[in-house]
Amino acid sequence: MRIASTQYHATMNTALQGAQSRVEDVMQQMASGQKLLRPSDDPVTHVRLLRLSREDAALTQFRDNISALKSRLQQNEALLDGMVSDMQSARDLLVWAADGGNNANDVAAMADSLKALRDSLFYTANSRDQEGRYLFSGTLTGNQTLTFNGAAAAGARYAFNGNTAAQKVVVGNDVTQTANVSLPDAANLLNQLDAMITTLQTPGVDVSNPATHAQIATMIDTVDGTLNTVAADIARLGGAQNTLDTLDTNHANVSLSNRQAQLQLGQLDYGDAAVKLNGYTSALQATQKAYGKVAGLSLFDVI
Repeated sequence: MRIASTQYHATMNTALQGAQSRVEDVMQQMASGQKLLRPSDDPVTHVRLLRLSREDAALTQFRDNISALKSRLQQNEALLDGMVSDMQSARDLLVWAADGGNNANDVAAMADSLKALRDSLFYTANSRDQEGRYLFSGTLTGNQTLTFNGAAAAGARYAFNGNTAAQKVVVGNDVTQTANVSLPDAANLLNQLDAMITTLQTPGVDVSNPATHAQIATMIDTVDGTLNTVAADIARLGGAQNTLDTLDTNHANVSLSNRQAQLQLGQLDYGDAAVKLNGYTSALQATQKAYGKVAGLSLFDVI
């Protein structure tokens, strides 16, 4: 059987290119450390790796959301703690003012302290984040939480300008966490406190007067109610942070497991690759030598 020279050369070129391609693939695998260079190398494993990669990307986003949310919740908690301290101080002054032994000058001095606490509560309620968004306005973060109208009468100068809607942050698959705290009761507290201050600053005020004493008692009840509401918000913030810590730990564990699976599925076995590279290289060299010898043969050599 005779084989044409062109057919022989074409066959040998194809064989050499195939051998060279296998050598290059193994060298590329060893350089990258990855077993799969293209989806066709192992379609099933490639799909598994893609799924693990997508899940890991989602977990990374969840953990980023958790980190940002925890920072915000901690900021809210610190501000609310400050408001609790101010309200407790105001309550102490009001209890002291209710003592019938105080004269007008005594309660006027207490009113000055209450005024400072009122202003502190107002400014804390209107706290903003680094981007200028109001923290306690519900979802209306562009609105100032509490507004002040100096032209209005005492007891009607403060108004709540936000809403009580919840801002939800996705922290897991089908898991959300409320990110905000609203202070709708703060306006009523400040209005009553403002009216109380005006009463206590009235020249010749008598705290033993039943009407004045009743106003102080009502003011104490309002402070107590607002304190309970804010304390509940602080407890909720603490519970949310504990939940986020647990979720973050779970996400970290799952992410670690996924990355280990990715390594097992996609990482190259260098020992096996070295053996293959040596075999492919030897085969390529042998083919090249054989091709060279055969290509150098001629019928004239046997004449």
